[in-house]
Amino acid sequence: MKKMIVIPVALSMLGSMVACSSSPDAKQPNEGTPAASTSKPTTYPISTNKTLTYWGELNGNLTGVKSAHTDVPFFQEWQKKTGVPLKFIAPPTGQAKEALNVMLASGDLPDMIEFNFLNDFPGGPEKAIKDGYILKLNDLIDKHAPNLKKYLKEHPDVDKMVKTDNGSYYAFPFIRGDEYLQVFQGPIIRKDWLDELGLPVPETIDDWTVTLKAFKDKKGAAAPLSFISKPRFFNESYNGAFLGAFGVNRGFYLENNEIKFGPAEKGFKDYLILFRQWYQDGLLDKNIATVDTKALDGGFASGATGASIGNAGGGIGKWQPLVAAKDPKAVLVAAPYPVKNKGETPKFGQKSSAFDAGGMVAVTTSAKDAELAVKLLDYGYSEAGHMFFNFGIEGVSYQLENGYPKYTDLLMKNPDKLAPAQMISQYARGSYNGPFVQDKRYVEQFFALQTQRDAVNVWRKTDASKYNLPQLTPTPEESSEMAKIMNDINTLIDEMTLKILLGSEPVEQFDSYVAKMKSLRLDRAIEIQKAALDRYNKR
Repeated sequence: MKKMIVIPVALSMLGSMVACSSSPDAKQPNEGTPAASTSKPTTYPISTNKTLTYWGELNGNLTGVKSAHTDVPFFQEWQKKTGVPLKFIAPPTGQAKEALNVMLASGDLPDMIEFNFLNDFPGGPEKAIKDGYILKLNDLIDKHAPNLKKYLKEHPDVDKMVKTDNGSYYAFPFIRGDEYLQVFQGPIIRKDWLDELGLPVPETIDDWTVTLKAFKDKKGAAAPLSFISKPRFFNESYNGAFLGAFGVNRGFYLENNEIKFGPAEKGFKDYLILFRQWYQDGLLDKNIATVDTKALDGGFASGATGASIGNAGGGIGKWQPLVAAKDPKAVLVAAPYPVKNKGETPKFGQKSSAFDAGGMVAVTTSAKDAELAVKLLDYGYSEAGHMFFNFGIEGVSYQLENGYPKYTDLLMKNPDKLAPAQMISQYARGSYNGPFVQDKRYVEQFFALQTQRDAVNVWRKTDASKYNLPQLTPTPEESSEMAKIMNDINTLIDEMTLKILLGSEPVEQFDSYVAKMKSLRLDRAIEIQKAALDRYNKR
């Protein structure tokens, strides 16, 4: 969690400002308890003379390809299929939080906002409802969103995730429709180098030490193992890669019905000892503290790097052409999450929940026609909407072959030499979050290489589900307190990790850092997590 840049006095006034600016009718559907089901299927396209406003960031896959939502075929077709004209407002790329703050402070709200209200809004979704920014959607969904309602009724585990502890539905969610879609990241390594050196794909920490030394000494790799450290130090390694071998991860996790915080456990110290040694031995990128996407891409392209952590799509899919351009025999494959002893199952690994908080769309209290907005958003959960969101326009971006929606050459072998992700994102939303249920058949084609498809099966063999916490919802008061505590603690951990790893402080300093975490009220943060977990379990 990061602090948001806000003006306290302005924010204290926002609830009343926004409430005054919204129409009286907008709030009526949320008064009292939800009514008995009266929802009727909506016939699309809807006949309306109203234009709704939609605020959301343009996806990164479209950056440099299309300049605005209105230029994207998907968003053009979405309006045709639903019959609802839309006016799009996009914040600058990477500045959604800041832009949202400014917009909320102005009181001039659009009809819909695509934003992560669960994790990125101070106080969480209940605070956003209480302050009068977004609507509680229970009655609106009950009456006007039969498709989403049906899906949630058939998937009670997902239903539990997409509402608050108070039972409030606050946005139309992005849902990963198959467990295969929940795992997409892990260790990646040069298989051709391993074969040349007579080494197996590493499984244990000792295997990795041997492998990285061989990459350095025999392949001349200047940065045998490298990670992206922007915007956060060791971004991708925090899902449990390497750390997990020592029984911890970078955040909170559940073990024996007790919530623990990885960086305060002894396993984190053991991890620091290992990485300090690897750094001293030249097995880690010497610029490890400042590596960004461009630098890591360059490391693979030049042959300086032989291993990293990345996604099947944006990692193997992006780096394979880079390494092959220098060496046609080069092959990147997934390595399992490392363990200490051969034969163990990795304790941690990247695994998202079925509900992903990104891509959700809320209806604001200023919505000129909340019912129409809900009907528009419910389209993504209908059968036709499911096909459209995942695959685009039949006959243009996909063809049905024996019932299987197959992307056309326009997307997969386009003449402009754009990556499939860039093309798919123009015609569908299968490759990124939004208000719909993601289809496994999208990723079966998005992963054009067999090594990508194999990677998911390698990385999913962990016990992450046993230890991962669900997406919890602290109360608004808890959320504010938690954000302050964790901002201070996370800053301290990044400082500790860097200083010990780079050798400017001895490993023995770890214990004093843990004591400092305690003084920064880590125990209180764990209490808040425990209270939120107890409420979640009672949903």
